[in-house]
Amino acid sequence: MATTAPIECAVITPEREVLTAQATSVVFPAHDGQIGILKDRAPLLCEMGTGILRVETGSGPPREFFVDGGFAQVLDNHVTLLTERAVAAEDIVRADAEKALAEAEQMPAHDLDSVANRQKAIERANTRIRLAKK
Repeated sequence: MATTAPIECAVITPEREVLTAQATSVVFPAHDGQIGILKDRAPLLCEMGTGILRVETGSGPPREFFVDGGFAQVLDNHVTLLTERAVAAEDIVRADAEKALAEAEQMPAHDLDSVANRQKAIERANTRIRLAKK
């Protein structure tokens, strides 16, 4: 049975380890929806999507991050998130996120690939704006 006892959470990008923490829960965007992890969860390996990572530590407010794809592994109460980009909510500058949204909305959309790329850029910018509001 799942409890609120600590699990290890690590968020790693190609440049650095963004977070290593004891957590009571971890919620991250999978490629097909949100996944929540508690202690003693069954092993899992999945593709991550773009969205908000929330890490509850049991003391203070949850830590939130913008994450952009990658892979997640859960094994023996260790959650490892490998992602191309992870930015703490407090490090997101709203003006930069709004500029990224304006640029994304101006991207060409002539074929299926360019439409998908444009939509993904808009999704990234909107997620960063939501986090910057907090």
